[in-house]
Amino acid sequence: MIVIAAIWISILLGLGGYTLDRVLTSAITANFDGQLDYVLTAMIASSEIGPDGEVLFNRPPADQRFLEPYSGLYYQISGEGFDPFPSRSLWDRRLAVGPSHADDEVHFYDSEEFPMEKLRVAERDVRLPGSPVRWRFQVAQSRDILDEQIGVLRRTLVRSFGILGLGLVILAALQAVYGLWPLRRVRRAIAAIRSGRKSRVEERLPREIEPLTEELNALLEHNEKQAEEARRHAGNLAHALKTPLTVITNAATARSPDLADTVIREATTMRRQVDHHLARARAIGRRSSAQARSPVWPALEAVERAVSRLYENVTVDLAGSKAAAVRVERQDLDEMLGNLIENAAKYGGGRVFVTVKTTPDCVEVEVEDDGAGIPEAERASIFARGARLDTGKPGTGLGLAIVRDVATIYGGSVELEESEDLGGLLARLKLPIADGA
Repeated sequence: MIVIAAIWISILLGLGGYTLDRVLTSAITANFDGQLDYVLTAMIASSEIGPDGEVLFNRPPADQRFLEPYSGLYYQISGEGFDPFPSRSLWDRRLAVGPSHADDEVHFYDSEEFPMEKLRVAERDVRLPGSPVRWRFQVAQSRDILDEQIGVLRRTLVRSFGILGLGLVILAALQAVYGLWPLRRVRRAIAAIRSGRKSRVEERLPREIEPLTEELNALLEHNEKQAEEARRHAGNLAHALKTPLTVITNAATARSPDLADTVIREATTMRRQVDHHLARARAIGRRSSAQARSPVWPALEAVERAVSRLYENVTVDLAGSKAAAVRVERQDLDEMLGNLIENAAKYGGGRVFVTVKTTPDCVEVEVEDDGAGIPEAERASIFARGARLDTGKPGTGLGLAIVRDVATIYGGSVELEESEDLGGLLARLKLPIADGA
C-alpha cells in the first residue's frame, strides 16, 4: 500500500509540477516579451525619416544600456537599400535579419547568433510615413535574466513538490500503519487462542475490523460444535456397539447352541448403527463446503428410475419446479430423497406423487403415497433409530432417522403429515435454497 501510494503520488505530483512549470514559465516569458514589446513600440513611436530617406530618432531611447557595448540590450533598424541602424551596445556586431513578414504583428523568438550569449528577440516590420521601404525594427535582450528567473522557479517547484511528495508519502505510510495496526491485535488474539489462553477474540476493535472478528468467533464456535458433535457421535456409536458385542461375547463364552444366529442378528444391528453414523459423518464433513449446490430435479429423476426398477408395480409421478436447487451436496440429497421415495414405494399402495415447491428461504419436496399412512401419535417416534411400524417388510428402520439427521445438519427439516390427495402419508422435506435458484 505504501509503495503504491508513493508511486501514485510521484506520478500526480510530477504531472502537476510539469503543468505548473509550463504555466509559470509561459507567464514569465510573456512578461519578458512584454517589456521588449514596450521598448519596440517606443522606438517606432520616436522614429522618423531623415532627409536622405534614412530612419532617425526624434528622441533617443531612455535605457542607458543601449549605449554600453555588449550590455545585453540591443536594437537595430534595417531597411532594403539602407545600412542597418544599430544601437551602440551592439558595437561591431549586427542582428540577423530574416525574410520580410507579411503582417504588422510583433514576432518573438530565441536566437543564438552571438557566441556565448543567447538572445530573446522581438521584431516588427513597419512602413513609416513618407517612406516606401518596410523597415525591420528589432529589439534583443540577453536571456540570462529570463533563464535565471525560470531556473529559480523550477528549483522552487522541485523543492516544494519534493517536500510535499515526501510529506504525502509519510502521511500515507502513517495512515497505512495506523489503519492496519488493529490486525496486529487480531494476530495476537489468534495466537492466544491457538495456545489455549483464550477461546474467543474478546478485544474491542474498530468498526472496520469487527466483522472479521465476529466471523472468526463464529468459525471457532462452529468448529467447537463440530468437534463436540463428532465426540458425541463417537460416544453414541461406541455405546450402540457395546451391547451387541457383549451379547456376542457372552454367547461365545457360554458356547450357546444358537451362536451363529446370535452373531448374525447382532452383526446386523451393528451394521445398521455403523451405516447410520457414517451417513451423519459424511453429511457433517460435506456441510463445511460453502459452495454446495445441487439441483433437485435431476436427483429426483435419478431416484425415480432406481425405485421404478426395484418396485415395478409402483408408479412415481414428479411435478413442480424444475429449476429448484438446494445448498446440499448431491450425494446427501440423493440419500434423503431415496429414503423418502423408497419408503413411499415400499409401504404405499402403488402410487407415489412427488412435488417440488420453492419459497424465498427454502425448497420443499413433498412425497405422498396411497398407503395406510402413520397415525399422528406415532409420527414422532418413527424417527427414532431402528423404529419400524411394519416389521413384515425388510429394512433397518434407519431411513427416516438418516433423513432427519442429514436434513438437520444442513439447516433443513422433515415432517410427516397426512396426504389429502392420496390418503396415505405425506413426508415434507425442507432444505435451504441455493443462491441464485
